[in-house]
Amino acid sequence: MHGRLRRVVPWLYALLLLTIAPLHAQSLAPVQDGQLPALETAKALRAIALVDGRPLAMAADDTWRLDATRKAWRRVSSPAGVAVAPDGIVDGGTQAWALTTATDARVVTGVARLRLHGDTLQWQRLPALPEPLHDARGAWANDTLSVAGLGADGSAQLLQLRTNTEQPQWSRVGGWPGGGMPTSLVAQSAAVFVTVADAAGTAERLLRWNADTGWSERGRVPGRVLPGSGHALGQANALYLVRDAGTTRLMTFQVITGAWAALPGAAPAEVVATGAWTDGMFWAQRDAGGQHIDFGYARVQSTKLLLRWLDWVVILVYLAAMVGIGLFFYRREKRTSTASFFVGGRSIPFWAAGISLYATNTSSISFIAIPAKAFETNWQYLTNNLIAVLGLMFVAVWVVPLLRRLDLMSVFSYLETRFHPAIRMLASALCIVMQIGSRMSVILFLPALAIATITGIDVVWSVLIMGVFTILYTTLGGMKAVIWTDFVQVFVMFGGALFAIGFIIVHIHGGVPGFFHAAMAEHKMRLLDFRFDLTKATVWGFVFLVLFDVVLTFPKDQVLMQRILSTRSDKEAGRSVWMFAAVMIPGGFVFYLIGTALFVYYKSHPERMNPTLPIDATFPLFIAAELPMGVTGLIIAGIFAAAMSTLSSIINSVSTLASVDFYEKLVKHPTPKKSVLFAEVAGVMVGLIAIGLAVLLSRYDIHSLFDVSIELAGLLGGGFAGAYTLGMFTRRANAPGVAIGIGASICLTLVAWWFKLVHPYFYLAISIALCIVIGYLASLCFPAPARSLKGLTIYADRAD
Repeated sequence: MHGRLRRVVPWLYALLLLTIAPLHAQSLAPVQDGQLPALETAKALRAIALVDGRPLAMAADDTWRLDATRKAWRRVSSPAGVAVAPDGIVDGGTQAWALTTATDARVVTGVARLRLHGDTLQWQRLPALPEPLHDARGAWANDTLSVAGLGADGSAQLLQLRTNTEQPQWSRVGGWPGGGMPTSLVAQSAAVFVTVADAAGTAERLLRWNADTGWSERGRVPGRVLPGSGHALGQANALYLVRDAGTTRLMTFQVITGAWAALPGAAPAEVVATGAWTDGMFWAQRDAGGQHIDFGYARVQSTKLLLRWLDWVVILVYLAAMVGIGLFFYRREKRTSTASFFVGGRSIPFWAAGISLYATNTSSISFIAIPAKAFETNWQYLTNNLIAVLGLMFVAVWVVPLLRRLDLMSVFSYLETRFHPAIRMLASALCIVMQIGSRMSVILFLPALAIATITGIDVVWSVLIMGVFTILYTTLGGMKAVIWTDFVQVFVMFGGALFAIGFIIVHIHGGVPGFFHAAMAEHKMRLLDFRFDLTKATVWGFVFLVLFDVVLTFPKDQVLMQRILSTRSDKEAGRSVWMFAAVMIPGGFVFYLIGTALFVYYKSHPERMNPTLPIDATFPLFIAAELPMGVTGLIIAGIFAAAMSTLSSIINSVSTLASVDFYEKLVKHPTPKKSVLFAEVAGVMVGLIAIGLAVLLSRYDIHSLFDVSIELAGLLGGGFAGAYTLGMFTRRANAPGVAIGIGASICLTLVAWWFKLVHPYFYLAISIALCIVIGYLASLCFPAPARSLKGLTIYADRAD
């Protein structure tokens, strides 16, 4: 016995070391540097930039562009009548703007849009600045041009102009506190960052301005910024050339964590001008003889952290287990029963249904986008979970028993009984479009993008792996397979998530106390915002959202209701909702805690981030770069599980709607066997459409998929939801009024979206509210329902 123990202990010790040791074998942000052809001129350069994808160099009275082969510089001309001298170029990636002067006094008086047309440089002048600025710097992002400089009296000035309006006008933002000459200006993440020279000659200050908080100090630059060298990089970084102790370094500033990191590679000296390069920077240097100008560039690259053999074993075991569950129920269940395929034969225990409710509600958006949102901001969105639990209590007591007694398979059957078959089909069609358009595609694309960005697994392959395996076990096993795979997937998700949190805390200086101290100091756990402002994610907005999205319209979600309808009795249906509520709060804290832990970790280890990656890739980057072999595979399996649990639920629910609400209503003499077969075919088609949309999403650069998902859900999913409120909570609503309410709410919500009247998180609640109000008022213009409504409203004991 002791001999066996002595042989096992070394293996356990090695496993422990493997578990707690992070991977730091390679740089996560290598820099590729190179040279461009020299420009033969003795003239002094004023600015360089990429204009329409071509490197451009400008002197006071001359301009050159690099030819298409990048082998020689060619002189370009300006249109006749252009008498402005450039004092710098604002390079916004897709657009470039010249800071112009009326004289050679280097006092900026205006801005002009630059475009290359052959060998001619076109200037499109904007309105003149409200006042001339000395030492001006510019930045452009999100259709907003910002110019910072010093006024005639030496006061700091920041001016902004919306470039996409018909009559653009400059607005005064106000200067930064403490004054000082600006050395760079960067627009990044809806904010403007300015570095300011210190009169004492020490390290420069870095300040941030945004519309919500105004000016704030962001610490000191670790040296002196080369004037004009600040450029946006990726979604949340700024790239600078910083000189300290005689050495010039390429450095990044992470705008979320506020941490500086030095990049490896090129360190140019005696730079006379800089411009933005693709994922990097290029610069100009005067040669010693003064007869030509040399150009170099540096580009930050993304490394691929390939999965290792044990990671693949874990992922394959997980995928095989999911398909195995589907095959088990395929062999066990009869395929001729619609009740068995759609609602699990109404035999699911409440605790399994409740866990499945949580798994369905916790998609890849929760596993990736919520940690990214918490990393970027704080816990304000978690308020929605806390308030939603209160709403679920009402649902469990009043709403669920009403619908469970009707023995529905499609919750939209209720709308036919209460109103009219056309209302049922309209609402069901809108639900199908919303689920496919706003949920399935994002749920598939989000983990595929994040995993592909980090591990090198192609987006298409990631989408196919998740999509095909989910289609397979969902169409094979029906609702029982969906619910029991959900049950397993919850444990896979939480196992990986909790390990990641523990791993981060172990590797943070100070452990748990150090973690909480760092998080609280940066207000990363801020939860409640009581401002009365629907353009922000506030408590009152969440109360408004939960009232309409949960309390009044919970039955709108066929995906959730199908689990409740699968339970054994009315009592167990209510208990499944209580189980869902009990898991929601601790589950929400786990995912938001991951984001906060990532913030604290990367604030201490900024060199372990890659500045070119999107914010949504933060957690997958940590998984692939820091966690040991095997554990990485487990958490990626957890990401797959988060996506697949929701995806399988949607496929099953949409195929149910397609079969019950359309096939059985439109086809003569449908049989249960044919209905199940149609649902299986519909499930395959829906899954394939979702795969196609996910691949399409990969062609776009999206800042936050969490924001996109809630925006699309609000625009597509709110119009029909108010019909349930009108049906369950009123006795006066009728079919014509409800139809008018649905159509009007969709149109008016699109207007709110177009003019950006409120925060996107509240589109859904506003759409539902509009449907309820307009639908009820429109119903007053038509006769009241003549038939009995007993059992169809919360006034179940009364007949009309």
